[in-house]
Formats: sequence, structure tokens, C-alpha cells
Amino acid sequence: MHELATLNRRGTQARPLDKQYSGRIEKLLDGFEPSFEFKPPLPLPQSEFTERVRRVRREAVLAGHDALLVHTGSAGWFHASNLYLRYICDWMREGVLIIPTDSDKEMILVSFFTQSVILPPGGEPIGIEQIWQVGAIGREYADRPGSSVVKTAEAVTKLVDDLGLKNGQIGRLGDRTSAELFGYLDDMMPNAKFATANAIVDRMQKIRSPREIEMSRAAAQLISIGTQAAYHVTNPGVTDAEIYAAFTFAQLARGGETGDGYQIGINQYGTHCGKPYGHVVKPGDLINLYISNVTYQGYTAQTARMIAVGDITERQEKVLAACTEGVKRAEKLIRPGALMSDVNNAAFEAYIEHGLLTSPNARTMPYNWSPASDGGPRLVPLQNVPDADWEAQGRRLMHVYPATNGPHNPNLGHSVGMAGGNNSFNVSSHNYDRLEEGMIMILHTQWL
Repeated sequence: MHELATLNRRGTQARPLDKQYSGRIEKLLDGFEPSFEFKPPLPLPQSEFTERVRRVRREAVLAGHDALLVHTGSAGWFHASNLYLRYICDWMREGVLIIPTDSDKEMILVSFFTQSVILPPGGEPIGIEQIWQVGAIGREYADRPGSSVVKTAEAVTKLVDDLGLKNGQIGRLGDRTSAELFGYLDDMMPNAKFATANAIVDRMQKIRSPREIEMSRAAAQLISIGTQAAYHVTNPGVTDAEIYAAFTFAQLARGGETGDGYQIGINQYGTHCGKPYGHVVKPGDLINLYISNVTYQGYTAQTARMIAVGDITERQEKVLAACTEGVKRAEKLIRPGALMSDVNNAAFEAYIEHGLLTSPNARTMPYNWSPASDGGPRLVPLQNVPDADWEAQGRRLMHVYPATNGPHNPNLGHSVGMAGGNNSFNVSSHNYDRLEEGMIMILHTQWL
């Protein structure tokens, strides 16, 4: 193992940096055993991706497209910016996938155009024979002139031309990282008719196959194991970083793909979402583990768990009771055919009975991230909030977060599926869709 070393001003190596921690977190986890055995499901079979490509091509035919261009960029920290390539061909990094609508023409992947290199496995693209490496270039990086984005656009243009589709109707799937590339393609293929085609794959995120459900269930199990590890180490005197690390170790060690998809909040005021900053657990604290995303094989789950340390206030007990009752009331209505609005409203009835809300209506509900009453920006209250652990680092907390009391969101929950995807539906008072078998959603009647 390499140790991180520093260089002195003469450029020679100094002694290795001292370890910041003494290994207490490892000792805190001594004796930890989850309450169940995690049995990781195998990756999705090739047949599942073959079926997806068939459906994608059929949608392209109905839209009149001669080909599709699917772009996924990099969003930093070695994360793909959207789910499109992983969903279509199980490619977990950046790339441009060329999908001719004609099924007798092969798909082509253009990739490796950033410095955020992740080599397979995982991520051997399924159903792809041609893979073109563009290369990361530039004066500072490689002492070579040019732009990797331009080179990618040139490669895609040539490959589309070779297929005889340069002047056809082409659907494009991408996100905000795609704008520069798509702009160059507009210039390089002036006779092509481009159309936004994200909806082709977005629609497929609403209903999950049995094997996809296995993946999301595995992600949920990893969350459960992680929270059990957090419970195991939590005691007065333990830091937020140690609790976060215990959760992270437990889920990553069993196949989780990322350790940065969640927040931890600890204080005596409520259950704020944040990152570890050195808070030391004290009696009277509420601990919120808001697990926005744990990923297994590209599929995610989400949950929130609270820990009360010692005695808490009557107000806190009341809020926690309302949250718990809300989830239980919603669960009773969940079945195929139920209206999403009915499930939402059942949860918020518990809030109303506890005097926290007057209506489950999303349009009128005060929620944590709501704008001002006129629809404009809301001023965050200026007030010193004592925080000894933050102040010990030379800082002060001078604003009240969040700016309003209320539910975390003006709705009960939303769909979950693949990492990098948008919600395909919200469980809200104004959603009159019916629940269908194969939907995966989370319920978070949270109050801050």
C-alpha cells in the first residue's frame, strides 16, 4: 500500500503524513452483524437489454427517426450524468451510442473522451461490437491541440455518415452535459433533422421488470444493513463522521457502488440534512440518516431513518409520531389500482390530526423548500444558532435552515429506479394516476 507523502520546499520527500484517526471507527464496528444475510442478485441478463433495445427501436420507428444518438456525460467524481447508456447497454461511464433504427444495422459506441477514466469491468457494453476511443486531449493535459468534445462530434458525424444517415431524422437523448456536443453536431450535420427523444427511455422507467425489482430490493437491503451498522456505533461521544463511515463501510463492503448518495443530520432542533462536519452526539440529539441513494448494479433505493439519543422533547415526539402514522396509513392503501392521490392524502391526514397541517393539497402546503407566498425567493432567517462543534472550528451558524417549518416535500414520495434518472412520477395530491404492478416508490412523510 502506498502512503500519502509530502514534499518539502526542496522537493524531496518528507515523512508520511500522520494518520488523522486512530482506527476508532473500526473498533466501533467490532461485533457488528446485520440481522439478515445479504444475498446479492446476479447482474441483469443479456436478454433484458436485448428487449430494451427492441422497444427503443420500435419507439424510434413510431417517431419517424432514422437513428438515435444517446449521450451520457460525466458529472464529476466518476459518475455518469444520466442513466441512458446504462439502461440501454449497461455502460456505466460517458459515451455516445449510435442506434440505427434498422435492426439489421449494429449499434456503435463512441467513448473515452474525458480524463475521468473508469475501465471495464464493470461496464462491458452489452450488444455492442464497435467501440471507438476518442481520447482525452488538450494542450495542458496531453500537449496536443484540440478539444475532446470536437473530436467526439467529428467521430460521431463520420460514423453516422458511414451508415448513410447524415441527412436523416435523428432523435437525441441527453442532458445538460450534452449541450456543447449537440451544438457541434448541429454545425457538422446541417442537413440532419434533430429531435429531442429523451421520452423514449424516460417512459420505460415507470414500470420495472421482476429482475429490475430484485436490483432495487438489493439496494434497499444494503441500506438496511448500513443503518444497522449506524445503530451499532451510535452513542454519546461518537461523531457524525463515524456514524456516516459505519453506514458507508457496511453497504460498500457488500457491493454498494457509491458512498456519497446520502446525508446525515444531527442536532437538538430537528432532523436537518447535511454532511458530517464533526458534530459530537449528545443526549437530546435527533439523528437523521437521509439515504437519498444507495446503488446496486445501477439501481437505487432510498429511505430515511431517525435515531433519538436519550430523552427528546414532547414536540419532537409529536412530530415523529405523525411521520410514523403517515407512512403506516399510506401503506394500507398501496395496491394495484389505487389512486396515488388517495395514498398521499392518507399520509398527510396524520399531520392534520396532530395540528401540523390543515390540508394535504400540494398547492397550498407549506413545505421546507417552498418559495415565498408570491412565488418569489424566500429570505432565509438571519439568526445565530449555537453549535459548539462548528464554533470549535472557527465558524458560526448564522442562519436558520430550512427557512420554513413543514413537510420536507409537498408530497408523500416519488418513484425510484436507476441512478442518474429523474423521478418518473410523484405521489402527490394532484396525481390521479393509478398504481400499477412493477412500480417502485418511496414514502417519506418527513417533517423539518
